[in-house]
Amino acid sequence: MSGVNSTQQDVDIDLAQLFRAVWQRRVRVIAITLAGACAAFAIAKVMAPEYRSEARILIEQRAPAFATTTSGNDAGAGPLLDELNIASQVQILQSADLVKQVITNLKLYDRPEFAAGNNSSAISDILIKLHLRQPAADKAPEERMLDAFTSRLQVYQINSSRVIGISFTSRNPDLAASVPNAMAQVYLSMQSGAKLDSNSEATRWLEPEIAKLRDKVSEAEKKVADYRSANGLLQTSQNSNFATQQLADISTQLAQVRGDRANAEARAQAVRSALSSGRSTDTLADVAGSQAIQRLKATQSNLESQISDLSTTLMDGHPRLKSLRAQLADIRQQIERETQRILASIENEAKVAQLREQQLLAQSNTLKADSARAGEDEVGLNALEREATAERQLLETYLARYREAASRVDKNSSPADARIVSTAVEPVDPSFPKVGPIVVVATLATFLLTAIVIMLSELFSGRALRPVGSARKEDAAVLEIAKRAQTVPASAPVRPVTPASSVEAPTSMLSVPAEEIPVQVANTAVAPEAAIALGAAIAPDHEPRQAGHAAEEEEDFSIQSVADYLIDSGSRLAIAISPTGDNGSTATVMLARTIADAGCRIVLVDMTGTGCPSKLMAEHDELPGVTDLLCSEAAFGDTIHPDRLSDAHIVPQGMSDLARAMRGADRLSLILDALNSAYDIVLVECGAAEVSGVARLTRSKETEIVLSMPEPDESQFIAAMTEFQKAGYEHIILMSGWREEHDPDTRRDAA
Repeated sequence: MSGVNSTQQDVDIDLAQLFRAVWQRRVRVIAITLAGACAAFAIAKVMAPEYRSEARILIEQRAPAFATTTSGNDAGAGPLLDELNIASQVQILQSADLVKQVITNLKLYDRPEFAAGNNSSAISDILIKLHLRQPAADKAPEERMLDAFTSRLQVYQINSSRVIGISFTSRNPDLAASVPNAMAQVYLSMQSGAKLDSNSEATRWLEPEIAKLRDKVSEAEKKVADYRSANGLLQTSQNSNFATQQLADISTQLAQVRGDRANAEARAQAVRSALSSGRSTDTLADVAGSQAIQRLKATQSNLESQISDLSTTLMDGHPRLKSLRAQLADIRQQIERETQRILASIENEAKVAQLREQQLLAQSNTLKADSARAGEDEVGLNALEREATAERQLLETYLARYREAASRVDKNSSPADARIVSTAVEPVDPSFPKVGPIVVVATLATFLLTAIVIMLSELFSGRALRPVGSARKEDAAVLEIAKRAQTVPASAPVRPVTPASSVEAPTSMLSVPAEEIPVQVANTAVAPEAAIALGAAIAPDHEPRQAGHAAEEEEDFSIQSVADYLIDSGSRLAIAISPTGDNGSTATVMLARTIADAGCRIVLVDMTGTGCPSKLMAEHDELPGVTDLLCSEAAFGDTIHPDRLSDAHIVPQGMSDLARAMRGADRLSLILDALNSAYDIVLVECGAAEVSGVARLTRSKETEIVLSMPEPDESQFIAAMTEFQKAGYEHIILMSGWREEHDPDTRRDAA
């Protein structure tokens, strides 16, 4: 940390001095800026003007108006219009063949602008002298012309579109517009010519191929016909031969005959069942549909009606009734005989169907053998037909392509896959040099460079550097303490501590010198009522929080009051000084526990020489702490431990060598900053430390300084407060002990 135990001093850049130095030299700055602006204006006026014009081409697939859907298969069809295709067209526009044709069409060989000597510059001459570039005179005339042309040409794709821009720069505005238009026309002609060449080559190649395919198709079809006739594979339909068709017909008839047979057998069985069981046969279709049965049934019904009528008037033995009953019995016998004939007829029909079925089965077996033999023969036939079909399809495809290619041999029938969307026009204003922008930029650049040079000179001379303010205050405090130490008599006590303190151990880590010197200390005893006289010595910003409090509350310097103040003021860092030794450190431990009981996250850092806070709060004496962290012998998280009696945390003294640890005291401020990010309040107990030691912890003078004096001594307090105020610390708080009239439990409940 600068300003503490260091002969060097931190400095900062004085921005005001930098701008003041520029302002003091404002006349020189303005003169140099105006000179730069005039030089830029003169140079811009002397330079020869150059003009630029641009033509734009849209890349798109274009087909003739008579193109059909089959044109997509044309060999000369353009490629897909993707990014790679557009980039390829840009390269084609910059090709040497296209550039040569444009140069020839516009007769640019006669232009002095494209001569090799007019294209040289100072930079190119230097590169030539350094043998880093080949002289233009050593190149061929055609190569020099191409270099001069391409140096003025720019071909690019516009904004990720299918539009290509052609820009050309020339001293002649007419030539600047003529070159892009000529390049666009030559490009379209080359594209159209490429399509014509493709169509011509297609027709020349297709003519002999079509003639060969015609012969192959005729030969393949003849082989198919000969094979059919040789194997008797007469074709009855598209996918069937004669044997297969016959087999299908026989199968249909067989199914029909089997159905008729089953139907006849079922009808006969129904009639037979009715006769055997004595049931009426009137419900049978075959019997009821017979004409003879219908006549007999009508006669039977008439006789039964007559018998019924005569039975009411005649006796049963009357001859008339006997005659009618005899006729009725005869009719019934006739009906039965007729039913037997119908049954015999149905059975004959079933037998005929069975015979027909047997005949059809025999024919079907014969046709199955023929069909199997025909299927084997069709294997070779199918191979011949496939070959003939393939040759025929290829012939048809070649014929279609030949017709399309032959229809596009005319120049107008094959448009290029691009069109001009914007032609180049003769520019009026030169593109270079732009006098206005050049002068403005040169003026600003000259002004900034001049100001930067002045500021750098101030920085290098040291006039723009100033010491850091806080460092000056710390150095002054250290010098003041050194002077006071020299004027103290030898018999005076250097550091007041309690009698229990060891004279061989330092009272604070921050008090460890380069060579440890034991100091004889004196025992002091101060009456408690001396605290009343200390009220006037407290800093004004530590007045009570409420104006209506009683006088005894204004003079309250107890641990509870200090805890309330630290919580209410939002202090993040407080440094406790205990001039009286371990009894003051004990009061600081009580302060930390009181703040923790109030619900705040607090950590106490033990920077004392005796380790009193560590003994009161830590579980045991062998915990890593501050000295281990400064000696890099423990991790940061391993040095924080919980208090055994409260929610507070403690960073104990540690087990490493104190003198070796204090060599890294400059890291203490970084450790406290890290703790501040995790806790609400960081309380550092420094024991009987001096101002010079406290300055190692923090550079901020806004830090709360707590003087822990359980038995206040007016002279000790005023002396300590005076030293801290001279060092720039104004936030000084006296803590005199516990307030006896309030019970601690009541204090926690109120918090």
